[in-house]
Amino acid sequence: MVGHALFYHIVSFANSLSVNNVFKICNVFKIHEVLGIGRSAMPDLRDAGPAGLNILSASEAATRLASGEITSEALVADCLERIAARDPEIGAWAHLDPEAALTQARERDGEERRGPLHGVPVGVKDVLDTADLPTEYGSAIHAGHQPQADAACVSALRRAGAVILGKTTTTEFACPIPVGVRNPHDFGRSPGVSSSGSAAAVADFMTPLALGTQTGGSVILPAAFCGLVGYKASLDGLDRGGIRHLRPSLDTLGGFAREVGDIALLRAAMTGVGAAPEMSAPPRIGVCRTFNWDQASPETAAALESAAETLAGAGAEVNDVELPAAFTGIEDAFRVVSSVEGFRAMEWEIAEHLDALNGWAREGVEAAAGWDDDDYEDALAHAAACRAALGGLFATRDVLLTPSTAGEASDDLTGVSNSAFNRVWTMMHGPCVTIPAYAGPNGLPVGVQIVGPPRADDQTLAVAAWIAARLPFNLRD
Repeated sequence: MVGHALFYHIVSFANSLSVNNVFKICNVFKIHEVLGIGRSAMPDLRDAGPAGLNILSASEAATRLASGEITSEALVADCLERIAARDPEIGAWAHLDPEAALTQARERDGEERRGPLHGVPVGVKDVLDTADLPTEYGSAIHAGHQPQADAACVSALRRAGAVILGKTTTTEFACPIPVGVRNPHDFGRSPGVSSSGSAAAVADFMTPLALGTQTGGSVILPAAFCGLVGYKASLDGLDRGGIRHLRPSLDTLGGFAREVGDIALLRAAMTGVGAAPEMSAPPRIGVCRTFNWDQASPETAAALESAAETLAGAGAEVNDVELPAAFTGIEDAFRVVSSVEGFRAMEWEIAEHLDALNGWAREGVEAAAGWDDDDYEDALAHAAACRAALGGLFATRDVLLTPSTAGEASDDLTGVSNSAFNRVWTMMHGPCVTIPAYAGPNGLPVGVQIVGPPRADDQTLAVAAWIAARLPFNLRD
């Protein structure tokens, strides 16, 4: 048997080892057994509170609604009952109007089907404008703010027949500083940021679907921490119209669900385009540990190696890949773009309410002041060069397999979460999907991330579904 310290020494050499050699080392030392990888130790939250129709997946609910077996009113009522019982401790919801949600549900029950999400409740992150609910962007500066119109993504949900259940809690202007939302699996752990409420609400069976946004890791990281399927679209893979405070080169829409098929349904409903067909042949997968591999915890490293081994055994073409040399210094470019575009997006708040912003935001303002237009353009050019270089990897691979997070959900409820395995992929503008593949030594979720080329969202979701069906510990079961 081997301990965590020796495992760190082993994985530190992973970038110079072939996939097969890493598999052999893991098998010899029984790494997965030591770290608890693959144990079904995570508690089943279905019975943690009222468990009626709210435990249905979005796909199951949509099918039963379409057949008339259940009503939207009954489904929404069960979601609201779960929220009333559990949310006082979790804090997933920023704004709820139960009667308004039930009214929407009754309207859906009494009309012709609008689309694939007809009658299905969805939570909406409170940085996305809603015409019938307040949108405060997680900030006291905008307390009570009521938009005049929906963001485009919310309008798309309504056209697809969804019930807007409520607004989920976000950090202030989607920054990485936690705001007290609890992880449903362990109230002493973080649910991740900044789409904290969306992830917690879906994980706790308060709603089958929720929207989020990602600048660095704000969809993938909380989805992984909460044991969910999380999807960050390509930069323009979902309509970003009407999103206030948008960083145009980074901010991306995404969603949370408990099954990959539910994400495909959500995407199809919002785009009006049917999901890609199932994979007809095993995919080509590149295992990419990235230049931040030294920040991977033992459970994250073991999960990636175990997933790669399992998928290779299932017939996938699996091999190691390294990020091209163009990626050297790309995180510096990310900081420049994020800070400069964040400064521009929040120009009014900075001018009028700088002292009311949290410390992280004020530091970003100071950082942005240190970069000029040339620095910003250079950073954008660097990112474009990386995207071009990455295209060479995707020429012979369908997706990349990489960590979702540095480790299990953090027990730090006030500090900034580590998005080391997310920021660069956001800047690459392609789709990302995290799958709750494993449980770690503390019984908390450990995900693996599937990264696809820009605008290949449907194909990437199809590969993610193929992968999810073959991993040893899947939270759909």
